[in-house]
Amino acid sequence: MRNESELGTISLLGENHTQYPTEYTPEILETFPNKHPENEYVVTFLCPEFTSLCPKTGQPDFAKIIINYIPRERMVESKSLKLYLFSFRNHGDFHEDCVNIIMKDLVKLMDPKYIEVIGLFTPRGGIAIHPFANYADSDHEELKKARTLSAFQSDFSKFNR
Repeated sequence: MRNESELGTISLLGENHTQYPTEYTPEILETFPNKHPENEYVVTFLCPEFTSLCPKTGQPDFAKIIINYIPRERMVESKSLKLYLFSFRNHGDFHEDCVNIIMKDLVKLMDPKYIEVIGLFTPRGGIAIHPFANYADSDHEELKKARTLSAFQSDFSKFNR
């Protein structure tokens, strides 16, 4: 069981009144200690209702965001991640930018062994965009290369999740 010192940095979870950010807010992200840093395991987050704004037209863009990572010492707390992703709702950036910003913010926050962020954006104007960004430490470079290569393969089953 987690003790109070491990949970001391978590302030959003368990709050009775959630305040949703109206602007891009990376500082809302919180972490907790990984109790199993010696293990190589994957944590997956699926956000099926991500929204951002087109930087040119201001029209909403909708996506399913998938985050996979292998933790090191710190892990992202899920409620803070939800509020962080929600903070993109009024943020105007291209799909590719959003995915890279999310990845870089999480790398800075957690220093994971490996992380990837996939954006499955719904079509607008007849074109769907599915950006993929990943990061790896020196021990996971081969995984990074393999996952990047797999993003180019024509296995479209991943888009029907």
